[in-house]
Amino acid sequence: MLVKSMKTLADARNGALTAAYRAGLRSRTFQTASLNAPTTPHAVIPVTTRDGVRLRAKAYGPADGDVIVLIHGWSCSIEYWNPQINAFADRYRVICYDQRGHGASELGRTEPSKETLADDLSSVLDAALRPGQRAVLVGHSMGGITAQAWAERYPEQVERRAAEIVLLNSSPGEIRYDSDVLPLMNKPLTIAERPVTVLGRTVRVPMVLTEALVTAPVPLPGGWPANMALKARIMSRHATADEVDFALSIVRSCRPLSRGKHAAALADMDLSEATAAITVPTTVIAGKYDRLLPERMSRRIADALGKTGHLAAYHIWPTGHLGNIEAAHRFNAELASIARRAHPPRAVIAG
Repeated sequence: MLVKSMKTLADARNGALTAAYRAGLRSRTFQTASLNAPTTPHAVIPVTTRDGVRLRAKAYGPADGDVIVLIHGWSCSIEYWNPQINAFADRYRVICYDQRGHGASELGRTEPSKETLADDLSSVLDAALRPGQRAVLVGHSMGGITAQAWAERYPEQVERRAAEIVLLNSSPGEIRYDSDVLPLMNKPLTIAERPVTVLGRTVRVPMVLTEALVTAPVPLPGGWPANMALKARIMSRHATADEVDFALSIVRSCRPLSRGKHAAALADMDLSEATAAITVPTTVIAGKYDRLLPERMSRRIADALGKTGHLAAYHIWPTGHLGNIEAAHRFNAELASIARRAHPPRAVIAG
């Protein structure tokens, strides 16, 4: 019994050390000021999901300000949005949360799916928005997938909760077949230079190895080789050393088990019907050099929104997968324009 108790205590201490280490990765200081933790005071928003998972959620900026909700992507956290929190929290209420299993949010026992992504966002909006209040929803990568899944699962909430939506470096699904992040793994089998198709789909190989690398619940390494790999395969050659270091720190802070579970869920997630449920103006932004979720994925979203009449704009920027980091000034300018359109200045009534 004593040995068991000592082991339990040691496991708890190791877990705490691990959590502290990961929190340290998320709170590092960089020479680029916009990447550092916001100095703006924040409020903690208590959020418990429909299946009892507690999420870390924060609100920056004036309590009565118009709202921007930032939804991070796979393996990221609230801190991923530091450049946007620093840029907007002086005049907007900026809401951020850690998706389940990311950052300091619990993972829970329910397997990740488009339903959990949608339910969790709905829970955050319920907790963060006042009755009748509408926000600009900004989703990056898996965060954009989250916004689409939410619209599909809760179509009655879209116009009630969202004024506009921004989908950055995102996808309508079927990531398994379209990602170019590991090009040697994604070359199609050929016969006389023609791609082989199975049931009308190009075969990309070897998928087992590709998925094993992405979904394996093992810690990611740090150091210059990892930085070089991240810049070469995820970001663009224009990314600065600070931007690459910041991004790697954020991704490394994600718990390996959650990273693997969400990667497996995202690989086959089908959002083909989700776009039709988006009934507010939506801006789609893609990266010309995005290999993780290539521009052709964003184009499919934009084409679908164009058919329904809800495409506000489609942009292709010279970035990799992290558009709001690699082109922060340009992204912030675009978001500022969208926020002004969604939240026009209130009329002043003379006394």
